[in-house]
Amino acid sequence: MTDQAPSSKRLAFYALPAIPMAAVALPFYIVVPTFYADHFALSLATIGTLLLAIRLIDAITDPLFGWLSDRVRSRYGRRRFFFVISTPLTALAAFMLFWPPEDAGVGYLAFWGVALSIGATWSLLPYTAWGAELATGYQARVKLSAWREGATLIGSLIAITLPFVGGLDTAAGFHGLAWVAVFIAVALPLAGLLAVAVVPEPVDLSQRKLSLREGFRHLRANGPFLRLVSAFLLNSFANAIPASLFIYFVGQRLDAPAMQGPLLFTYFLCAIAGVPLAVATAKRLGKHRAWCYAMMLACAVFSVAGFLREGDVLAFTVVCVVTGLLLGFDLTLPPAIQADVIDNDTVSSGEQRSGLYFAAWSFTTKLAVALSAGVVFPLLDLAGFIGSQTASQSPEALTALSALYAFLPILPKLAAIALMWNFSLDEAAHQKLRASLGA
Repeated sequence: MTDQAPSSKRLAFYALPAIPMAAVALPFYIVVPTFYADHFALSLATIGTLLLAIRLIDAITDPLFGWLSDRVRSRYGRRRFFFVISTPLTALAAFMLFWPPEDAGVGYLAFWGVALSIGATWSLLPYTAWGAELATGYQARVKLSAWREGATLIGSLIAITLPFVGGLDTAAGFHGLAWVAVFIAVALPLAGLLAVAVVPEPVDLSQRKLSLREGFRHLRANGPFLRLVSAFLLNSFANAIPASLFIYFVGQRLDAPAMQGPLLFTYFLCAIAGVPLAVATAKRLGKHRAWCYAMMLACAVFSVAGFLREGDVLAFTVVCVVTGLLLGFDLTLPPAIQADVIDNDTVSSGEQRSGLYFAAWSFTTKLAVALSAGVVFPLLDLAGFIGSQTASQSPEALTALSALYAFLPILPKLAAIALMWNFSLDEAAHQKLRASLGA
């Protein structure tokens, strides 16, 4: 057994599918709600409730696909085969959801939203489990996570750029969201095939097979995992709130709708720069402490946005730059820690169940995003906010928008820091786990 990271060539090909998969996720939660609200006469409360309902379906599909990812066997292995056969469904659902017909309504959004959620889950779980098992060392996993999340950010930049370049002012013809639909339909199956062709299947360290009941018993007994996933839920919820409100905040609070695309682009471009910074900081401080310091700084910097008013674009640009850098920490470090807590379970249970663990991880991510939509959009409705980028808003509605956008995320972030500050599974503890697995 080796604790070295795979070669840069293999890491690059492994990371490749993350680009189109990121182009699936980000428009679904940031662009689709406002696009369907603007052009298909759907209320923000309806869209938020629907997104929350889709996430409840994930309570079934996530553990199912995670379990199947651990159990399905083929001559191509259990991770690569299960991943590559999922990509056609994901690509098709994204194409249909992002390029809707002009008469699309809530039924259309619900059907293709559910299809995309199922496809994306099917693609993501074996893919992330594959990565967790490719690199086995404490710092090697940070490097692999950095490659994958760097590619994710590149996909996010593409997903941000195409809608605004192509235009979102109409649902007719070849609009900006349709550009994203075509990109995903072509790039995802192709990138999946290239990754499977170049990157090998990792070694399966399982010594036995657990029943579902026994498997969940070991998962519940995995203290480091429960602590990590709780902190991740809180931090993801905190991040999802401003993400879901970004377009309205820039367009209505700052009164700068023309800056929505450039500011999003700046944010994710800075996040790419934050990935190597996260790698270097984790090497010096350890993964969990590096993540905690990043969350602390994010709380301090992001609170500034709550005091911004019409025309404060330059100040908000500074907020986007700094919090973008810190997003690199949020994306890179938690998945690298997640791979370590799976080792803790493998030693205890005797079965390497990365798929099931990343299913819990995936559901947590989706739940956080759905909770943000299910909480903030109804609250905006109660404050009298009108879900249209061209509507005239009352001062009370704009104040509520600022408070939800900037101040509400601080509390869950502080709670996440409290959970992770004295996290037990540091580099020394992980080395002991790997020694046990090697034995």
